Amino acid sequence: MLVELRRAIHAHPELGFREVRTTRLVRGALAGLGLVELPCPTATGAIFELDTGRPGRAVVYRADLDALPLEEETGLGFRSTIPGAMHACGHDGHVAMLVGAARLLCGRADELVGRHVFLFQPAEELLGGARALIDGGVVAILRGDVLLGVHLSADQPGGLVLARPGIAMSAADVIHLDIDGPGGHASGPIVGDVVAAAAALAAALPTIAAGHAFVGVPCACNPGVIQAGSAVNVLPRRARIEASLRTFLPAQRQDALSRLAELVESVAGRTGVSIALRRPLFVPAVVNDASTTAAVLAVAAGLGMATAGSPPLAPSDDVSELLAHIPGCHFFLGAAPPGGPARHHTADFDFDEAVLDPGARLLAAAGDRLARISSVPD
Repeated sequence: MLVELRRAIHAHPELGFREVRTTRLVRGALAGLGLVELPCPTATGAIFELDTGRPGRAVVYRADLDALPLEEETGLGFRSTIPGAMHACGHDGHVAMLVGAARLLCGRADELVGRHVFLFQPAEELLGGARALIDGGVVAILRGDVLLGVHLSADQPGGLVLARPGIAMSAADVIHLDIDGPGGHASGPIVGDVVAAAAALAAALPTIAAGHAFVGVPCACNPGVIQAGSAVNVLPRRARIEASLRTFLPAQRQDALSRLAELVESVAGRTGVSIALRRPLFVPAVVNDASTTAAVLAVAAGLGMATAGSPPLAPSDDVSELLAHIPGCHFFLGAAPPGGPARHHTADFDFDEAVLDPGARLLAAAGDRLARISSVPD
């Protein structure tokens, strides 16, 4: 059932805050299980509750719904049917595993304690979905004591469970650089060439994070969008760069942003352009509760799954916003496809569907254990 659900989601990927069909598929997959649907502050996404009525903690389980703006190149029989959109990070698998965990827990509801709340979050790839939920009052709706989230890792061996207490994933700043100049004919050099300025900025952006690392993992700043021009013989008046800065510690972020401001000033002065710097979004680092992380790894080992400590990861995840309100653990499940490790956020991304069932069992078992203890021992 989980493979079929994953493939149905994969074939119809939806970008952040547009996950209408995906939300409908989730509702259909959970229908008839006795769950109560709670109000969701965002137009897409959904929240379901299993309240046993017996004393115990409230466990929140979180999965992300959205896809990426990529054209799929996998050749899979269930590949994306939506031009320019693709599940290239495994969110389709995350949804399937959480649905599976909910079904497992509902199947033995008479044996459970506490409350079990299943959160299907929109717009993680935009790094804004969790914040929109929080701003809409989701923390009071969830009333959670502990949070669990799982992310597939297609670059790790299938079935391997990895988790790290403390800082587990980087913080992210979204950076927008709007470059303006006079424009002109491409036949001669001009002062204020926005294309040259954009090229200089794009080449230098990685240097603002250079030298910063956390437990051996380097910080990073890289452009993901560069836009300029419409004709080969026209020097455009405007160019735009969108980039992301990944840091782990506040001091690293402060230094990198200071370097960024100096870089912008330097390039503007050298090229004669005007550069407007905006930082519309910041997402804090993912910080896992040590006791909850230990409990997750212990449950995984008890299920016969291989476990390992994880290094801090340079990618970011806005589950961090939720973890700031509800302590918990966002862990990783190895899912390398049979042909070898796959790279996330690429047009040929895929993962091993064989991990979906054990991933669902781990979520359910970990949640059951966490609901039963009034406080997780240190």
